Amino acid sequence: MRTLISTAFVSLDGVMEAPGGEAGYRNAGWTFKDIEFVPEAYEIKGQEQTEAAAMLLGRVSYQAFSPVWPTMDDFAEYNRMPKHVVSTTLGEADLVAGWGPTSILRSLEEVAALKQTEGGPIILQGSATLNQALSDAGLIDRYHLLVFPLLLGAGKRLFSQSDKDAQKLKLVEHAAYRNGVQKNVFDVVR
Repeated sequence: MRTLISTAFVSLDGVMEAPGGEAGYRNAGWTFKDIEFVPEAYEIKGQEQTEAAAMLLGRVSYQAFSPVWPTMDDFAEYNRMPKHVVSTTLGEADLVAGWGPTSILRSLEEVAALKQTEGGPIILQGSATLNQALSDAGLIDRYHLLVFPLLLGAGKRLFSQSDKDAQKLKLVEHAAYRNGVQKNVFDVVR
Protein backbone atom coordinates (compact mmCIF):
# COMPACT_ATOMS: atom_id res chain seq x y z
CA MET A 1 0.00 0.00 0.00
CA ARG A 2 1.26 3.47 -0.87
CA THR A 3 1.74 6.13 1.80
CA LEU A 4 -0.35 9.29 1.45
CA ILE A 5 1.52 12.31 2.86
CA SER A 6 -0.19 15.64 3.49
CA THR A 7 2.31 18.48 3.33
CA ALA A 8 1.36 21.98 4.39
CA PHE A 9 2.50 25.35 5.55
CA VAL A 10 0.20 26.10 8.48
CA SER A 11 -0.22 28.89 11.01
CA LEU A 12 -0.23 28.04 14.69
CA ASP A 13 -4.03 28.29 14.66
CA GLY A 14 -4.35 25.82 11.77
CA VAL A 15 -4.84 28.11 8.76
CA MET A 16 -3.28 26.90 5.53
CA GLU A 17 -4.87 29.33 3.08
CA ALA A 18 -2.67 31.32 0.68
CA PRO A 19 0.78 30.85 2.25
CA GLY A 20 2.47 32.13 -0.90
CA GLY A 21 -0.29 34.48 -2.03
CA GLU A 22 -3.83 34.15 -3.28
CA ALA A 23 -6.22 36.82 -4.50
CA GLY A 24 -9.04 37.65 -2.13
CA TYR A 25 -7.45 36.47 1.11
CA ARG A 26 -6.45 39.32 3.39
CA ASN A 27 -3.35 37.60 4.80
CA ALA A 28 -2.12 36.22 1.46
CA GLY A 29 1.61 35.50 1.39
CA TRP A 30 1.86 35.08 5.15
CA THR A 31 4.87 32.75 4.94
CA PHE A 32 6.97 35.62 3.61
CA LYS A 33 5.60 38.62 5.52
CA ASP A 34 7.85 39.52 8.43
CA ILE A 35 9.23 35.97 8.61
CA GLU A 36 13.00 35.72 8.15
CA PHE A 37 13.91 33.26 5.39
CA VAL A 38 15.89 30.38 6.86
CA PRO A 39 16.83 27.90 4.09
CA GLU A 40 17.13 24.88 6.37
CA ALA A 41 13.48 25.25 7.40
CA TYR A 42 12.50 24.42 3.81
CA GLU A 43 14.81 21.45 3.24
CA ILE A 44 11.85 19.12 3.75
CA LYS A 45 10.33 20.49 0.53
CA GLY A 46 13.30 19.23 -1.48
CA GLN A 47 13.17 15.88 0.30
CA GLU A 48 9.51 15.53 -0.58
CA GLN A 49 10.26 15.97 -4.27
CA THR A 50 12.86 13.22 -4.30
CA GLU A 51 10.89 10.80 -2.10
CA ALA A 52 7.40 11.17 -3.60
CA ALA A 53 6.35 9.11 -6.60
CA ALA A 54 3.10 10.97 -7.36
CA MET A 55 1.26 14.15 -6.45
CA LEU A 56 -2.38 14.49 -5.35
CA LEU A 57 -4.25 17.77 -5.66
CA GLY A 58 -7.76 19.10 -5.31
CA ARG A 59 -9.23 21.01 -8.23
CA VAL A 60 -8.65 24.49 -6.79
CA SER A 61 -4.98 23.82 -6.01
CA TYR A 62 -4.47 22.14 -9.38
CA GLN A 63 -5.88 25.18 -11.16
CA ALA A 64 -3.66 27.48 -9.07
CA PHE A 65 -0.43 25.47 -9.45
CA SER A 66 -0.68 24.13 -13.02
CA PRO A 67 -0.14 27.45 -14.84
CA VAL A 68 2.87 28.32 -12.67
CA TRP A 69 4.77 25.27 -11.42
CA PRO A 70 5.74 23.79 -14.83
CA THR A 71 8.00 26.79 -15.48
CA MET A 72 9.65 26.80 -12.04
CA ASP A 73 13.02 25.09 -11.66
CA ASP A 74 12.35 24.70 -7.92
CA PHE A 75 9.66 22.13 -8.76
CA ALA A 76 11.51 20.13 -11.43
CA GLU A 77 10.87 16.74 -9.78
CA TYR A 78 7.22 17.52 -9.14
CA ASN A 79 6.83 18.60 -12.74
CA ARG A 80 7.88 15.16 -14.00
CA MET A 81 5.89 12.98 -11.60
CA PRO A 82 2.34 11.73 -12.21
CA LYS A 83 -0.42 13.93 -10.85
CA HIS A 84 -3.87 12.91 -9.68
CA VAL A 85 -6.53 15.60 -9.35
CA VAL A 86 -9.60 14.91 -7.24
CA SER A 87 -12.56 16.71 -8.78
CA THR A 88 -16.16 16.08 -9.73
CA THR A 89 -16.21 19.03 -12.15
CA LEU A 90 -12.83 19.09 -13.91
CA GLY A 91 -12.72 17.54 -17.38
CA GLU A 92 -9.86 16.13 -19.44
CA ALA A 93 -9.91 19.31 -21.57
CA ASP A 94 -9.16 21.34 -18.40
CA LEU A 95 -5.83 19.58 -17.79
CA VAL A 96 -2.62 21.45 -18.56
CA ALA A 97 -0.37 19.94 -21.23
CA GLY A 98 3.30 19.51 -20.43
CA TRP A 99 2.98 19.06 -16.67
CA GLY A 100 3.54 15.33 -16.59
CA PRO A 101 0.90 12.61 -16.76
CA THR A 102 -2.31 13.70 -15.03
CA SER A 103 -5.43 11.74 -14.17
CA ILE A 104 -8.73 12.83 -12.66
CA LEU A 105 -10.14 10.99 -9.65
CA ARG A 106 -13.82 11.50 -8.95
CA SER A 107 -14.16 10.29 -5.34
CA LEU A 108 -12.42 9.42 -2.09
CA GLU A 109 -12.97 5.78 -3.02
CA GLU A 110 -10.78 6.32 -6.09
CA VAL A 111 -8.11 7.87 -3.85
CA ALA A 112 -8.33 4.80 -1.59
CA ALA A 113 -7.93 2.58 -4.67
CA LEU A 114 -4.89 4.61 -5.81
CA LYS A 115 -3.29 3.99 -2.42
CA GLN A 116 -3.65 0.23 -3.03
CA THR A 117 -1.56 0.37 -6.23
CA GLU A 118 2.17 -0.30 -6.49
CA GLY A 119 4.54 2.64 -6.20
CA GLY A 120 6.08 5.09 -3.82
CA PRO A 121 4.55 7.76 -1.61
CA ILE A 122 1.86 10.14 -2.85
CA ILE A 123 2.28 13.75 -1.73
CA LEU A 124 -0.84 15.88 -1.17
CA GLN A 125 -0.16 19.55 -1.89
CA GLY A 126 -2.37 22.46 -0.78
CA SER A 127 -6.00 21.43 -1.23
CA ALA A 128 -7.65 22.41 2.07
CA THR A 129 -11.03 20.85 1.32
CA LEU A 130 -9.46 17.63 0.05
CA ASN A 131 -7.10 17.47 3.06
CA GLN A 132 -10.06 17.69 5.41
CA ALA A 133 -12.06 15.03 3.57
CA LEU A 134 -9.12 12.62 3.34
CA SER A 135 -8.24 13.12 7.00
CA ASP A 136 -11.84 12.56 8.09
CA ALA A 137 -11.95 9.39 5.93
CA GLY A 138 -8.75 8.05 7.52
CA LEU A 139 -6.81 8.06 4.24
CA ILE A 140 -3.84 10.24 5.24
CA ASP A 141 -0.86 8.30 6.62
CA ARG A 142 1.62 11.07 7.40
CA TYR A 143 1.73 14.85 7.87
CA HIS A 144 4.69 17.07 6.94
CA LEU A 145 3.90 20.39 8.60
CA LEU A 146 5.86 23.61 8.64
CA VAL A 147 4.17 25.53 11.45
CA PHE A 148 4.59 29.30 11.33
CA PRO A 149 4.53 31.48 14.46
CA LEU A 150 1.41 33.34 13.38
CA LEU A 151 -2.23 33.50 14.38
CA LEU A 152 -4.25 34.27 11.26
CA GLY A 153 -7.78 33.81 12.57
CA ALA A 154 -9.95 33.43 9.49
CA GLY A 155 -8.97 31.24 6.57
CA LYS A 156 -9.13 27.73 5.21
CA ARG A 157 -7.98 25.25 7.80
CA LEU A 158 -5.93 22.10 7.44
CA PHE A 159 -8.28 20.06 9.64
CA SER A 160 -12.05 19.96 9.59
CA GLN A 161 -14.18 20.72 12.60
CA SER A 162 -16.08 17.44 12.29
CA ASP A 163 -17.19 15.76 15.47
CA LYS A 164 -15.20 12.53 15.27
CA ASP A 165 -13.18 10.14 17.36
CA ALA A 166 -9.71 11.32 18.39
CA GLN A 167 -6.98 10.46 15.90
CA LYS A 168 -3.59 9.74 17.44
CA LEU A 169 -0.41 10.92 15.77
CA LYS A 170 3.19 9.88 16.43
CA LEU A 171 5.84 12.58 16.13
CA VAL A 172 8.65 11.03 14.05
CA GLU A 173 10.72 14.11 13.21
CA HIS A 174 10.83 17.69 14.41
CA ALA A 175 12.99 20.78 14.36
CA ALA A 176 12.68 24.41 15.38
CA TYR A 177 14.37 27.18 13.42
CA ARG A 178 15.64 30.60 14.44
CA ASN A 179 12.75 32.32 12.61
CA GLY A 180 10.21 30.53 14.82
CA VAL A 181 9.08 28.05 12.17
CA GLN A 182 8.76 24.47 13.38
CA LYS A 183 8.95 21.31 11.30
CA ASN A 184 6.69 18.54 12.58
CA VAL A 185 6.42 15.17 10.84
CA PHE A 186 3.67 12.96 12.21
CA ASP A 187 2.65 9.42 11.33
CA VAL A 188 -1.01 8.60 11.78
CA VAL A 189 -1.40 5.83 14.38
CA ARG A 190 -3.74 3.08 13.21
